[in-house]
Amino acid sequence: MCVPSTPQPPVIGRFAPSPTGPLHVGSLVAAVASYAMARRRGGLWLVRMEDLDTPRVVPGMADDILRTLECLGFDWDGDIMRQSRRAAAYGAALQRLLAAGHAYPCGCSRAEIARAATAPHDGDGEIPYPNLCRGGLLPGKEPRSFRVRVPAEPVEFTDLVMGLQRHDLAAICGDFVIKRADGLFAYQLAVVVDDEAQGVTQVVRGADLLSSTPRQIVLQRLLGFDTPAYAHVPLVTGPGGGKLSKRDNALSLAAGRDLTREGGMLLLAALRFLGQSPPAELAGSPGARVLQWAAGNFDPLAIPTAAAPFHVSP
Repeated sequence: MCVPSTPQPPVIGRFAPSPTGPLHVGSLVAAVASYAMARRRGGLWLVRMEDLDTPRVVPGMADDILRTLECLGFDWDGDIMRQSRRAAAYGAALQRLLAAGHAYPCGCSRAEIARAATAPHDGDGEIPYPNLCRGGLLPGKEPRSFRVRVPAEPVEFTDLVMGLQRHDLAAICGDFVIKRADGLFAYQLAVVVDDEAQGVTQVVRGADLLSSTPRQIVLQRLLGFDTPAYAHVPLVTGPGGGKLSKRDNALSLAAGRDLTREGGMLLLAALRFLGQSPPAELAGSPGARVLQWAAGNFDPLAIPTAAAPFHVSP
C-alpha cells in the first residue's frame, strides 16, 4: 500500500536589520541567504525593523534600509514589524516569566557584578552573572533590571550551516538580562516574542549572532514557544581578515550609490560568497532577476562556515 508523504509545513523566514546605520555588506549576505532559503521552499519572507535600542537608532535609517532593499529587488510579505511599537507584548512575556518563577528582579550594577565575579570570562568581555540576586534582592537594593534563570545543563542545537552547537550558558553568561536598567527590553526577549508572533520557522542570520541562539532557545522553552530552525552564515571580513570599514561596508542610497545599476552585481557577489554558482549569463541582470534565480537554485549545503572577504566583480 502506498503511504502518502506528509507535506512539509510552510517556511516563514525573516530579515531583521537594526536601523543604527545603513544596510551593509554583511546584512546583504544575510538578507540574500534568508530570502533564498525561504523562497526556495515556497515560503514567506518577512522584514522586521529591530529598532528596540532607541538610543542607538539613527533617524531616517529604517526608511533608507527599506528603500535599499526595494532597489536591490527584494520583495517581502506582509507589513513591516517594528520593535519600538511592541513594548506591551514584551512586558506581557516578562510578566509570564516572573509569575512562573523563571525570571527575577536584579539590583546589581555592572561594577558590582565585576567585583563579585570569580569565574573567568571569555574574550568578548562578558562576565557570568554571579547569582547575587537569584535568591532575592540584596538588602537595601531596588530592582534595576530583570534576569532569566538559565538551566544548569548546556543548550544543544544543530545549526543548518555551523552544525552541532553546545553552549553552557551557566558558565558563559549566567542568568542574563531580559529587561535593562534603562527600562528597555533586551534584544533576546524581544526577538523571541517577535518570532513567535510572526510564526517564524526559520532564522537565517550572521554568525555574529550564533551565541545569542542558545539564550533565545532557553526563553522559547520557558515561554512554551516553538523553536525555529537556525542557520548562521559566515561573516564578511575586510582585507587581511580584519573588520570592514564603514565606507567599504555601507550600501546606502543616501550615500549616492546607484543600486539600480549595481544591485544585480552585488547580489551575485553575495551568492558567490555563500558558496553558490550563479550562471555567467546573469552578469548585468537586474537584482530582481538574480533573486529569482536564487529562489529556484539556492543550495544551503554549499554555504561555507569560515569568514571571508566579499569580492565584487563585474
